[in-house]
Amino acid sequence: MDVSMTLWVLTIVGLAALISVDFFIGRKPHDVSVKEAGIWTIVWIALAVLFGLGLLVFGGGQPAGEFFAGFITEKSLSVDNLFVFVLIMAKFAVPSQYQQRVLLVGVLIALVLRAVFIAAGAAIIASFSWVFYIFGAFLIWTAWKLIQEARADEEEEEFEENKLLKAAERRFGVADRYHGTKLWIEQNGKRVMTPMLVVMLAIGTTDVLFALDSIPAIFGLTQDPYIVFTANAFALMGLRQLYFLIGGLLKKLVHLSYGLSIILGFIGVKLVLHALHESGVHVPEISIPVSLGVICGVLVVTTITSLRASRKLAEAEAAEDRGGRGDDPVKDEVDA
Repeated sequence: MDVSMTLWVLTIVGLAALISVDFFIGRKPHDVSVKEAGIWTIVWIALAVLFGLGLLVFGGGQPAGEFFAGFITEKSLSVDNLFVFVLIMAKFAVPSQYQQRVLLVGVLIALVLRAVFIAAGAAIIASFSWVFYIFGAFLIWTAWKLIQEARADEEEEEFEENKLLKAAERRFGVADRYHGTKLWIEQNGKRVMTPMLVVMLAIGTTDVLFALDSIPAIFGLTQDPYIVFTANAFALMGLRQLYFLIGGLLKKLVHLSYGLSIILGFIGVKLVLHALHESGVHVPEISIPVSLGVICGVLVVTTITSLRASRKLAEAEAAEDRGGRGDDPVKDEVDA
């Protein structure tokens, strides 16, 4: 798809305008209700669908199909980010009324960093077609790693600060408590960061780790930098509302890692096949409609099986709790 500099500028300006509206509407710190989160989630998904339809009208079926496949993939992978966001919020004890501001700025930082990754990835792909082998192998390895992590019976995870974040804290210092939405304050005659700024940086920089998976994945669906960037932008910008909307459901998505591993492995195989094709080897390539169907199908099946497994686990725990209470005469006498 041939994208002019004018279209790039208009797209970035348009996204900036949407982000500004989102920021000013929710600029006053408050607890985000499920209704508010649901409305904004629908708005961002609707905007992504409209953008995809625009690509269909002005660019044709292939760019539109690549965008929708990329958007759905990035959206599903970004749900995995929410698990880490929950850990970060707990680690820094972020007051509930400030969480929306933290997520907004954190996601903006993540979007800027991803734009750098996308530009670098596009430049590398344009110069070295063999990089598809590396991307494909990396995604297949990541898929296997996800399965291993999902099967492991691990203790409750805890967020660990990355080196960049630790260096910033040592260099500037951190206040001992939150000061509203302020990012910097004067403390003992020295300008220091507030925990608000620290947690924003934590969310923004931690997303880089997820970008290492998601950027190669979307390049496996399209090599168009414009589609890669816009799919990432729409997926990330709706992430803040999704955090509040499905925060309580995250623990119920017990099979999500398996679903994501299948998607990453599938795209990894697609990349390897594409690399072989580019090298002159006659192998079948996986089309965008097939990719879109596999991605959507895996997500639907994963969600259904996750909810069923969670429900059965809850029923088993409730039955065990009732059985335990019935076998304890002392507890029964106290309850009576």
